[in-house]
Amino acid sequence: MRITMIGSGYVGLVSGACFSDFGHDVICVDKDASKIAALEAGKMPIFEPGLDKLVETNVAAGRLTFTTDLKSAVAGADAVFIAVGTPSRRGDGHADLSYVFAASKEIAEAVTGPIVIVTKSTVPVGTGDKVEEIMAEANTGHEIAVVSNPEFLREGAAIGDFKRPDRIVIGTEDERAMQVMRDVYRPLHLNHSPILFTGRRTSELIKYAANAFLATKITFINEIADLCEAVGANVQDVSRGIGLDNRIGSKFLHAGPGYGGSCFPKDTLALLKTSEDYDTPVHIVEAVVRVNDNRKRAMGRKVIKALGGIGSDGVKGKTVAMLGLTFKPNTDDMRDAPSLSIVQSLIDAGVKVQAHDPEGMEPAKAMMPDITYCGDAYEAVAGADAVVIVTEWDVYRALDLKRVAAAMNAPVMVDLRNIYPPSDVERAGFAYSSIGR
Repeated sequence: MRITMIGSGYVGLVSGACFSDFGHDVICVDKDASKIAALEAGKMPIFEPGLDKLVETNVAAGRLTFTTDLKSAVAGADAVFIAVGTPSRRGDGHADLSYVFAASKEIAEAVTGPIVIVTKSTVPVGTGDKVEEIMAEANTGHEIAVVSNPEFLREGAAIGDFKRPDRIVIGTEDERAMQVMRDVYRPLHLNHSPILFTGRRTSELIKYAANAFLATKITFINEIADLCEAVGANVQDVSRGIGLDNRIGSKFLHAGPGYGGSCFPKDTLALLKTSEDYDTPVHIVEAVVRVNDNRKRAMGRKVIKALGGIGSDGVKGKTVAMLGLTFKPNTDDMRDAPSLSIVQSLIDAGVKVQAHDPEGMEPAKAMMPDITYCGDAYEAVAGADAVVIVTEWDVYRALDLKRVAAAMNAPVMVDLRNIYPPSDVERAGFAYSSIGR
């Protein structure tokens, strides 16, 4: 099949590369000429394990191409996927759909025959209706179906998620569109990936509901972690104990400094705005958003307390080594990362920060210009009064703890991801603080 992907960001590029690897002919479109030029030169605009090789292979095979010319890319396509950004709108928190609607208008002007338009971007309920209106207003004279097909990709594991999905959700009641979408995803038939056909509005809501539920699990276990610390329990054992219940499951029950990234913060906020629009409040999600925001700031206070501060000037001039800046490992995404709040709390308290991250330092520099960036973990800890593990990158999981302690002014560790057994850290001479244990 011939597939056109509008938008060559995270979702568009990963989806386009995977579709081409299935054997489809894929054209990825983007207005940013420099991004297209970089992709044609084999340079990835994002860090995603395995993506560079996947793109290289399919470009070489002639199945994957890049262009800024939307009109030629749409002409003759069987399916056009809209995978542009839908960031939170400044001021009111609603999803900004301007890119989706602008792409829809351009697509309508470029259609040359029967086509299926697929919204891959995460969009609020009813967006597909508006896209359909835009297509109707263009009066192309061609048969056009608008379909919702939300993505469920985890940054750092996106290629595996795309090729071995838990489910494929397709929102349409148009028989021709259903068949086109079956053909698009037929290569996954051997993996027995379930395809769930729903109404378009239902499909749009499934994406937001799924992310809100996962954000709720994270926030729930983070609050349980605080309770564990207060009563002397171990949150990791609690997580295992409840995760073994197959009604609950173990995923997203790892206590930490709060969720971040491109999806959960934006999608929970958009769901709240949708619920307000329809006068059906979702109080659980309201609490999740509030607790998560508070937690990130609380992690900064936790570090200051470990330094001997809280309510005094005793931490001014001290230095903290921060290991990990991105919101999770295996990505360079800094959006709503807990490190942003933690660093701000430390700077406000007069603490100096020297940091390292395997992939996130370049995007972090624009967001946190007042900290020192280091070449590796050992450079970061040199002369520090405390080391804080914020992101559980593999490179931090087997540090030479004695070497780390020897390089520091004071061996204090705050492990916000619980990657080290307390006994190992204490044996190396650290004063140790973790999450919920």
